[in-house]
Amino acid sequence: MPKFIRIARVIGVISTIIIYALLVHHINTINTPNSLGAILALMPIFLLVFSYAWKTGSNIFRISALLVLLTLSWALWATIKLHTGIIFWLLDVGLMLTLMMTFGRTLLSNRKPLCVHFAEIINGGSLPVEHEIYARWVTVAWVIFFAVISITSTLLFFLTSLATWSFFVNFLTLPLVALMFICEFLVRRNLLTNLPAGHVLDAVKAYLDKSTHVR
Repeated sequence: MPKFIRIARVIGVISTIIIYALLVHHINTINTPNSLGAILALMPIFLLVFSYAWKTGSNIFRISALLVLLTLSWALWATIKLHTGIIFWLLDVGLMLTLMMTFGRTLLSNRKPLCVHFAEIINGGSLPVEHEIYARWVTVAWVIFFAVISITSTLLFFLTSLATWSFFVNFLTLPLVALMFICEFLVRRNLLTNLPAGHVLDAVKAYLDKSTHVR
């Protein structure tokens, strides 16, 4: 794929995320039931269901899943419009808990911690013992991070205004994730030696490429 197309795709994804966050925050700020809010609340659900159906099912399954979701949305439209805030909160906490469990389940016995797996991809093989121990603790740190974000989101949702919660979720969560990456990078550079030249995004790209080839 030409480089300019990859850059355009990245810019498109980032722009979509920013526009979606701005619209969601606007809806949460006015806190008035409306169709735009319902559409925004349903968009991630439709995207998730359709993506899953597209990857795992036949055309009949895909069409059936879409029709079921459309029917449910039509039947519950009035309720969805009244409770978009709850849906936005469930989507946010659901994502954070999913990420927490994705990292956390790899810490169970006889499993390889996710950050160890990523580090091995970057390293091109097994890690020195100190690197492996460090990567395990980084996995633990990410579990704690996503747990704290989930708890904070929940407390803000139920104890403060919807606009305050929305500002945290839409404009602070991603910067906090970026800050987590930066802090981990600085700690790693100071604690470990003989590090590979790659970074975690290289590992993620390699992991996704590998998953694509397997399918």
